[in-house]
Amino acid sequence: MTEIIAGVEIPETHAAAEATRLVQDTTSPLIFHHSRRVFLFSTLQARELGLQPDPELLYLSALFHDTGLLTPFSNVEQRFELDGADHARKFLLDRGFSAAAAEVVWTAIALHTTPGIPGRMGDEVAATHFGVLTDVVGLGLAGLNPDRVEEITAVHPRGDFKNEFLRAFVDGLSHRPDTTYGTVNADVLDHFVPGFRSMSMVDRITGSPWSA
Repeated sequence: MTEIIAGVEIPETHAAAEATRLVQDTTSPLIFHHSRRVFLFSTLQARELGLQPDPELLYLSALFHDTGLLTPFSNVEQRFELDGADHARKFLLDRGFSAAAAEVVWTAIALHTTPGIPGRMGDEVAATHFGVLTDVVGLGLAGLNPDRVEEITAVHPRGDFKNEFLRAFVDGLSHRPDTTYGTVNADVLDHFVPGFRSMSMVDRITGSPWSA
């Protein structure tokens, strides 16, 4: 039976079903519910903006976008967005998706916290970004049908989302603080980790080996 939430059909492909099980089994309820809400809000925002993302690629982007917060998927220390993006790309390629499709999902995840840029890119990348912003900071929330928003949060409840989500960022980033340079992630560590001071571009320029 097709699953429809707030007028949005959940993709029924084998990859979508497998990703749902994987993310539900390997992350936390907080991340799973957030990721599903991101897909639903991404789709609703795409409709408002006249975007036409591929539903399956958008779903996979949303499902994997925060997986890098919980379990490092690489052998190098890197931004959590890249951990999630790399994991998602491998997931797609291992299941026969084209390199182009895998790159779309990789880009959507890698850039989802980057201000200003993803909204000017392809439909899947832009829609993922706007869906994340809707669920995290309420961007565009006032323009959505409140009954649909209520239906989404009934199926995928927020609980104490604000505090728990910030805690997930601290837990996922405090052991790799240098990866937050130049990102919004540094704001979280600045606020919650005693003694942490994020590197700035001023520090890098004044501390460079150049004499002037």
